[in-house]
Amino acid sequence: MAPRGGGQTYGFPIYCASWLPLAHILKPPADDAAGADASSPSPPSRSMVALGGGGGEGKSGVPNALVVAALEPAAAGAPLALSPEPVFRLGTGEQVPYRMSVHPRGDGVLCAFPNGCRLLRWELPEGEDTHELVLRSDEEAVLMLSDVGLQLAVSFSGVGSLLATGGEDGHLRVFKWPTMESIIEEPDSKTSVKDLSFSSDEKFLAVNRSGGPSRVWDLKSTQAVANLPREAGEIFGFCRFCNKPDNSQILFVTAMQGDYGKIISWNTTSWTRIGSKKITREAISAFAVSPDGTLLAIGTIEGSISVLGSRDMRVLVKVKKAHLGIVTTLAFSQDSRTVLSTSFDSTARVTSTAPPKSTGVSLWSMILAIILAILVYYYTQHKEDLLAMLPQ
Repeated sequence: MAPRGGGQTYGFPIYCASWLPLAHILKPPADDAAGADASSPSPPSRSMVALGGGGGEGKSGVPNALVVAALEPAAAGAPLALSPEPVFRLGTGEQVPYRMSVHPRGDGVLCAFPNGCRLLRWELPEGEDTHELVLRSDEEAVLMLSDVGLQLAVSFSGVGSLLATGGEDGHLRVFKWPTMESIIEEPDSKTSVKDLSFSSDEKFLAVNRSGGPSRVWDLKSTQAVANLPREAGEIFGFCRFCNKPDNSQILFVTAMQGDYGKIISWNTTSWTRIGSKKITREAISAFAVSPDGTLLAIGTIEGSISVLGSRDMRVLVKVKKAHLGIVTTLAFSQDSRTVLSTSFDSTARVTSTAPPKSTGVSLWSMILAIILAILVYYYTQHKEDLLAMLPQ
């Protein structure tokens, strides 16, 4: 399948994706390490992403794999795109990577497979290109998650000290990282965990299930502190915390209500609704909040993506049919300037979050130009009559 504008294909349906924190993964050369400030790693020259997916357990001929791909330097006027050849590719046998979370400080990639989770660690080959990345499975790191079944949601907290997973069987688990000390465990055989999100200060964890309200956990007391109820006809989907300019936070929850996909905002002090807006008439299949808190992104089952302002939820960028299939993942880059989207159609696309520049003239300019043209035409046709009217 040929990639669409700005898209790249890697030969398998893509279920999960994430940008890589290369500043924490790529180590400075030994000669430079002594003089480098460990708390301020040097910025990498290229951005990279991890992609996971495949054809599943059947004999479809479509491989299951994890891929690392680099963002190519964009030529003037050309759309952003990932490199056609991956930096690294790891086959995963009969197990398809269904969900992933990349540790924000470079500890590795946690992948959810149909039978459980595995952690893959980064390795940098000695004496070779420092931008060549390799993933190796660490069988012991998350041993207690190796046979828990499919996890529909996996996430490290923003600073990487906590890990949460939510299973298709409804089991919620929260651990300290990297000790894997359990701090919250909630079995629930009646619902599946659809999505979860840590607040940036690691005080709260929001959890959306396939039925019932969205629940918020206090991570210090390890107690549920709020149930966010649905209004009539609402079906909750994704949840994401977002930082506001005054350092307070807001919780966004997507929902379908009838034919409309909407975004609901919640106060994180009183846990009351503070806003709700209908965004699309297509079902929302992916959702993301930018690291700087200024942008939201939605993807739909029809393959469209939209970037919105988080303050007023006004659409800033929209790409209809960005993919030929369901949008499976959205992820903003660390600088919030681009958003990565993936799909069942095997493509990964990078889209600029900057609103397109207007190339046309304003309506008033067009009206004035038309009036001026009419006046010039009238003058040329009636020049003699107009001159005769002037005082002699």
